[in-house]
Amino acid sequence: MGELFGTDGIRGEANVAPMTPETGLRLGRALAAHLMENPIHGPDGRPRIVIGKDTRLSGYIFEQALTSGICAMGADVLLCGPLPTPGIAFITASMRADAGVVISASHNPYYDNGIKIFSRDGFKLPDSLENELETAILSNAFADTGATREGIGRAFRVDGAWSRYVVFLKSILPSNLTLDGLKVVVDCAHGAAYKVAPAVFEELGATVIATGVHPDGTNINEGFGSLHPEHMCALVKEHNADIGVALDGDADRVIVADEKGQIVDGDHLMAISAVRMKQDGMLRNDTLVGTVMSNLGLEIALQKAGINLIRTAVGDRHVVEAMKKGDFNFGGEQSGHLVYLDHSPTGDGMIAALKTLTVMLMEEKPLSELAQIMNTVPQVLVNIPVARKTPIDKLPLVKQIIQTVENKLGDTGRVLVRYSGTEPKVRVMVEGTEQDTIDSFAHEIADSLRAEVGA
Repeated sequence: MGELFGTDGIRGEANVAPMTPETGLRLGRALAAHLMENPIHGPDGRPRIVIGKDTRLSGYIFEQALTSGICAMGADVLLCGPLPTPGIAFITASMRADAGVVISASHNPYYDNGIKIFSRDGFKLPDSLENELETAILSNAFADTGATREGIGRAFRVDGAWSRYVVFLKSILPSNLTLDGLKVVVDCAHGAAYKVAPAVFEELGATVIATGVHPDGTNINEGFGSLHPEHMCALVKEHNADIGVALDGDADRVIVADEKGQIVDGDHLMAISAVRMKQDGMLRNDTLVGTVMSNLGLEIALQKAGINLIRTAVGDRHVVEAMKKGDFNFGGEQSGHLVYLDHSPTGDGMIAALKTLTVMLMEEKPLSELAQIMNTVPQVLVNIPVARKTPIDKLPLVKQIIQTVENKLGDTGRVLVRYSGTEPKVRVMVEGTEQDTIDSFAHEIADSLRAEVGA
């Protein structure tokens, strides 16, 4: 990670450095300048860059700043307005644009914002290109260069961008199936999917109870969406719905509830989909890509079905990188970022929901029954403030205790100790069959960390 770009683009409080209009302007210039040097698709020889956003008030600031920078360098802009992050990836590839830019801070509060970029195929940019752009932004490399006269770029509105994405999402449900007779609760977090998600479920035949669909610029993620699934769960029980779907602000991840109003997390959704995909011969190389945070219960369930689990570092970009490298087509995170590479190059909460509904319909089973495919292994998480982030393998006492705990757990448990990428904390996770035992183990490791690197 650099000074500006983190694990998911540039992010911070809006109108406070580095998330300022000036940064947006410089990024627009730098991105357009890079694309000018590469093969371009525009009918008039100009690069074309798609820009979309979620529903934050500050989205206007960065939409205009990025557009100004891009046009100043002689590239064109295609403005989509509010649209889920995976929707921008779809539009970018569908319209054969040269890049796509998403203005969103995902599940963060409304006063934050962020900028992330997709390449023309809808995948996130490689680290090398982000580093190149960051250098150009920090040095204001293109302040004195740009297009003039007829060379200046233009900005166009993409009429009906959201409806194009709706048509694509509807194609995820097999054509021989409908949602007729099903009742779906969908919570859009007052975010980017507030029009798209209800429309998809309704047009596929479901009776829809929609909530979190009245954005005002400052209410995104506030009391609604995947951060607050209890709201969705209550509505499922109130309306006797078949499923609840709670999206985050940019709709790239989902939390689902079964017909009883019980949460079904990303690990369970991956188990349900992966096993069905293998049965249908659709799971490439019989492998699922997860992260180090996925529960041991997922690994056990997959092993029973003859499916391999490959674990990566936390973050959907690491999951996607491993999928591309190993030629796998399904992966995701416990948090609800699920990536179906046969359909989309990035996590998509709506695709995950539709894939889950597909299995429900094909197997004619309620979600609560499907979720029994996996038993969650007891897990404990402890966060410890740290004064410094000394590598774990440089802490002899901690290493010794971790090794002792791992030996005691054997094949029935797991230990994960890692520093937070965004906070001065170290996170301890222990899984095992007995809750009291893993609690004791976790606090033993935590005490050793406090002694060696504690704040």
